[in-house]
Formats: sequence, C-alpha cells, structure tokens
Amino acid sequence: MKKRVKPIIWGSCILLIMVALAAAYTVFRISHCMTTPLDPDPEKILFTISPGQGLNTIAAHLEARGLIAHKTCFKLYARYKKAASRLKAGEYMIAASQAPARILDIFVQGKERLFPITIPEGLNMDEIAQRIAETGFCTRENFLKLCRDPEFIRSLDIESHTLEGYLFPDTYFFPNHTGCQKIIRKMTATFHSVFTPEWRARAKEMGFSVQEIVTLASMIEKETADPSERPLISSVFHNRLKKRMRLESDPTVIYGDKDFKGRIRTKHLRRSTPYNTYRIFGLPLGPIANPGALALKAALFPEPSSFFFFVSKNDRTHYFSKTLAEHNRAVRKYQLKGSSNH
Repeated sequence: MKKRVKPIIWGSCILLIMVALAAAYTVFRISHCMTTPLDPDPEKILFTISPGQGLNTIAAHLEARGLIAHKTCFKLYARYKKAASRLKAGEYMIAASQAPARILDIFVQGKERLFPITIPEGLNMDEIAQRIAETGFCTRENFLKLCRDPEFIRSLDIESHTLEGYLFPDTYFFPNHTGCQKIIRKMTATFHSVFTPEWRARAKEMGFSVQEIVTLASMIEKETADPSERPLISSVFHNRLKKRMRLESDPTVIYGDKDFKGRIRTKHLRRSTPYNTYRIFGLPLGPIANPGALALKAALFPEPSSFFFFVSKNDRTHYFSKTLAEHNRAVRKYQLKGSSNH
C-alpha cells in the first residue's frame, strides 16, 4: 500500500497542473478576445439596448451586428466583472474597432448616444419650448407648464414667476429619452454657473436684484445684434433709470403684446401691459428673453457714457445720442418710415 502513495500523489499533481494550465489558457483566451477589436474599421453604428434586455440577448446582438467575435467570451467576461446586471438601456454608437472590454465598459457607464440641442441667445421661453418639442424630447405644453410652475421654479433656486431669462442659451447634449425636467434643470444649472457669486455681489452693490439684472440683460440682448454694442446699450438704460426716464424699449412692447404681428405702430406703444416700457417707469415685470453671458455682463458692467438715446442704423448697429434733439435728427436720417425711440 505504501508503494502506491507516490503514484497517486504524482497523478494528483499532474491533474492539478493540467487544470491550472487549462484555467490559465481560458483566462488568456477570454482576456485576448476581450482586448482585441474584431475589425480595424473605426466607423460607428447605432446599437440599442432596450429596457429589460438581458446579457444573453445583448451579446448575441453584438455578435450578429459584427461588433464582437464571440458572444460566449463577452458573456463570461461580463459575469466575471459582475457587470451582467449593470448594462444600461439606451442608444450607443459602437465600432468594431473598439475592444469588447471597452464596449462593455460603455454599456456599464451608460455612455449613450447624445443628441445636441442648440439654444441661441435671445430666444424667449415659448421659442425654446418649440425648439425642444421639435427635437422630440418633450412636448411644448409640458415644457411651458414646468416653466410656469411655482414649486418647480423654487426647487431651482430661482426667484421669479417664470423661468424666462434663466434658460441659459448654449448647446446641450442629451440622450434621446431625456425629459423636460432634466433639460430645464441643466439649462438653469448652467445659468447658475455663469451668474457667479461675484456677479451676484456686483448686482447687490448696484442696488439690483438678480431678477432685475436678468431682465435688463434680456432687453440688451434683444436690442442689438452687434455684441460690441451691448455695454453701450446697457449704459443708455442705466442712465435712463437713474434719471427716472421711461426705458422705451421696443422689444418689451412686442413681448407684452401677444397679438403683435408685423412692425411696431403707435397703437402698440399705447397698449398698457406690465412689459410696455413706453407706458411704465422702470423695468418690465420680468425678463423678455433668455440672455447670454455677454448681455448679463453688460447689464452688470455698462460702459460709462452720457447717452440717453439710440436708434437703429439698419445695419445691425445703432446711433447713440445725448440729447433728444440729436436723437430726432438721427431718427430722420436712419428711419425714413418711422422711428425706434429709446
């Protein structure tokens, strides 16, 4: 019996070595297949993971689409990494030139295909709602409902009756299943990041609330298409406010008159609305558009001047005047069929 011990031990050792070698080979094969792209072609294709879709189906689809070589290898690696239940539903742009391990990582992190939404400076709330609706993210009605919801507005740390002025213009990127709330939260969060504590302190130092500065900036944004003019436009409004003169801004008339079409006429200037600065003193009820960073900065840091008037020269710029007489002459020169009095 004692003579049989050594052969048994040797046999066990050989078996263990073979098992270890087989395991090492399997690990090597899985590691190799997960780190080796199937194809050098970098062209990406759209790959969708539907809600509730399991690892077996996802791996099979990847193989069928020519994105990975071995679905079994992908499944084994995913289970080894404890990622089988962490693959996020969504749309992804994937290429066969990406290693399967990288593809798995993209699914786990939820790095979905993103769709851009560009919001230009100076759009009002209704125009933004329409643009969002056209992308298919959410309906115009739902977007505007949230923008007028007092409780939702408070949750965004904004003191206003609507979100007009706080939907910061920028290019945003969202997955295709993003809803209204997330889009609005991103836009207002961007506003808060741009309107820094230093700017808030500056507004307070000037005697303005954040809402008043945003309102003024929205008027500046709508008054000129030339960015270089914004600080000078701002100075006219600030000078008028100090003298308790009406601001007489045409865009405020248009914003407050929901039936407005065409060009401004005397009947529009005479209509009493909380926004018509030809009829009221001071700033309108709230912002009339969503200003960008340059308009906000101009409202806070107007260019020093003695101007109280400006009139369009019909070339995207304005002529600035210190007196009404000078302004009237400019109106006759640049506005042959009426005037834009400010």
